[in-house]
Amino acid sequence: MNFYITSGTIDYLTKLKNKHPGENMLLLTESEDEFSAVILHETSSNTLFNHPRKYEVIDSLGSFEKATFVVMNNIPVTDEGKPLFEYQFTNRQRKIEHQPGFVAIRVLRPQSSNTYVILTLWENKQAFVNWKSSDSFLKAHKKNEGSSGAKSAAIFAGPSYLTTYSIAQEE
Repeated sequence: MNFYITSGTIDYLTKLKNKHPGENMLLLTESEDEFSAVILHETSSNTLFNHPRKYEVIDSLGSFEKATFVVMNNIPVTDEGKPLFEYQFTNRQRKIEHQPGFVAIRVLRPQSSNTYVILTLWENKQAFVNWKSSDSFLKAHKKNEGSSGAKSAAIFAGPSYLTTYSIAQEE
C-alpha cells in the first residue's frame, strides 16, 4: 500500500479532497496553525498530489473513521539501521492497539528520505494524552540499556519528533 502526504492551505487542500471523493484521503489541520494543513492519501496506486512525501505502508491496523486527532512520530533512521528498525516495529508488543481511544496505526517507510513516520489516529486528543501517561506507553518506549542500547542507538540518524493534527472540519 502506498501512502502520500502533502501540505498547503486549508482552502486548496479542501478543494483537492472534494474533487476526488472516491479516494481514501484525510484532511488535517496543524494544532498550532489552523490555516496550514496536510492531506494524507492512502492508495494502492499513484497519488493525485504534485509534490508529495512518499511512503510505503509496512504495518497497518484500523481505518481513518472515528478519528479526530492524529499524531505523527517522525523517526530518522540510518540506512544500516532500517532492517533492524522495521523488524522491531513489525514485531512489537502492539499494546497501543488496545489503548482506549486508539483508532488506527500506520508504520510508514520513507521512499525518498531517512525519516520513518509512525502515524497513530485517536478518537480525541485526550485519548492520546492518556496513552502517553500509561504503563503500556512506558513499557513500549523503555530505552534499551547496556550493549543492546548502544547497538539500538546506532540505528537512529537523529532525534525523533512529534507532529500533531486535528481532523479538518469540512463545511
